[in-house]
Amino acid sequence: MAIFVVSERANGEFQFVLRSDSGSALLMSEGYTSASARDNGIESVRKNAEEEGRYALLESTNGKLYFNLKAGNGQVIGSSPMFEGEAARTDAMKVAMHEAASAKVEEQ
Repeated sequence: MAIFVVSERANGEFQFVLRSDSGSALLMSEGYTSASARDNGIESVRKNAEEEGRYALLESTNGKLYFNLKAGNGQVIGSSPMFEGEAARTDAMKVAMHEAASAKVEEQ
């Protein structure tokens, strides 16, 4: 089962990472100015992750693949790590789609 790992960065920003049961990062947040804003971001991921149309499949300038998860207003609420191939990106997206809504939150 996936989990949201929440933490505070050295610069004081708050963030979350959605991790698979094996510990791999599936989706990472931006930095938030407060823990409550970060928690709202987690709720937005839970709400939007099940909708395939909320994912933008992208390719970086170095040819690696990744995806962004967007809220209903089009704002990016999480980005995946870079993947070498399409199958790995698709697998990570599917895990996020199926497990984000019920993922527990764990403090790092």
